[in-house]
Amino acid sequence: MFEKKVEARTPDGMADCEYFAPGEDGQWPGVIMYTDVLGIRAVFRDMARQLVSSGYSVLLPNLYYRVASDPVFSFKPVFGEEKTVARIAELRPSAASDLVARDVGAYIEALLAQPQTKGPKVGTVGYCMGGGIAMRTAAASPDKVGAAASFHGSKIYSEDADSPHLLLPMIKAKLYFGFAVEDKTMPPDAIANLKKALTSNGSNWDDEVYEGAKHGWCVADHNVYNKVQAERAWDNMLKLFKSTIG
Repeated sequence: MFEKKVEARTPDGMADCEYFAPGEDGQWPGVIMYTDVLGIRAVFRDMARQLVSSGYSVLLPNLYYRVASDPVFSFKPVFGEEKTVARIAELRPSAASDLVARDVGAYIEALLAQPQTKGPKVGTVGYCMGGGIAMRTAAASPDKVGAAASFHGSKIYSEDADSPHLLLPMIKAKLYFGFAVEDKTMPPDAIANLKKALTSNGSNWDDEVYEGAKHGWCVADHNVYNKVQAERAWDNMLKLFKSTIG
């Protein structure tokens, strides 16, 4: 396995990223993986390596590069812990939707610029807040993004002026949404409204509500991690990428 640090030149500076590929020689379809709110850490590196083992190259961007380079936590973050919540409050504004929208094109270019990445199209997958970022990526470069997956994506349908679902007319990628049965950021009415928007837009999409899953169920260091359903979600993601980017 081949791993290295790379930088993506955004309109606001240089975003530090981690890049993974099956080897230094050869080319493989590329995927941008977006983390949840806690950012790059061991569990997401393991997920990137797992995806590499299935024959993909993976870019893992530091979404908080405006505030700090990786690692963005000086301690082990724990969901719900007071000092973790406080650090998230410091980091989160630097990954606001309008700022992220300026960055995603740079991530695509950084991934395609790697000799180990096979183009012309890439895929993307995001978890929690990364779900909406995956959609923004697909909207930013519709001719370069062939697939986008969201798992327990936060507020991908809302009444907010910057809700990701409003980008659907700009998206050509095949979309996949994995929803939790218990998720305050995407309750049943939001899921139903998203499906209506997808249908009215004529989007190419699929979705599933995962039985017994709570928000965050796909990420192994989350206290609601559901191994059985996370593995099912992973298999569905692989099917999406295999049918679209190879």
